Amino acid sequence: MKNNFFSDQTMFFRNLTYAHLTFENVIEHIQTFMKNEPMGNYRLMIGTDSHVYPSETKFITGIVVQRMGRGAWACFRKINYPEPIRNLHQKISIETALTEQVAYLFDESKKTALINIVLPHVYKGASFTMEGHLDIGKEKRNKTREFVAEMVARIEAHGIEAKIKPDSIAASSYANRYTK
Repeated sequence: MKNNFFSDQTMFFRNLTYAHLTFENVIEHIQTFMKNEPMGNYRLMIGTDSHVYPSETKFITGIVVQRMGRGAWACFRKINYPEPIRNLHQKISIETALTEQVAYLFDESKKTALINIVLPHVYKGASFTMEGHLDIGKEKRNKTREFVAEMVARIEAHGIEAKIKPDSIAASSYANRYTK
């Protein structure tokens, strides 16, 4: 591993509409999306997937805010590590660390601001949850099953709910799409 490679990477996000979003821009888009329908049921999902190529490993961290049954807004961060990472535990650990890094940006004030959007409508059914999605699974055929407990514990240490396959759509579906 190159010293400090991942921590030295800039924190910019993109999606199909915007090519250069700061984290503050991301927060603004999420708030706008939620304020459009404050009575919604919202899931804020963060997850990372990767793909190993012959000369690099591409990591994609997705942020998805889903209004259950009523659409979503999403963006992603891309990091190209200049070597193939073939050790599965190392690769999964980096994916988890990148998810943790972005989840950490949602500090208490940012989470509170998002919760406050739905709070006046909670008694009418509105909700907000935050989840860390891991591209790992417990199934017998899944090579990552031996890492589930370790990675789930890391995500839950941040006070957010951990999801694994098949429920980890931010990592295994959204982020995966951009690793190819």
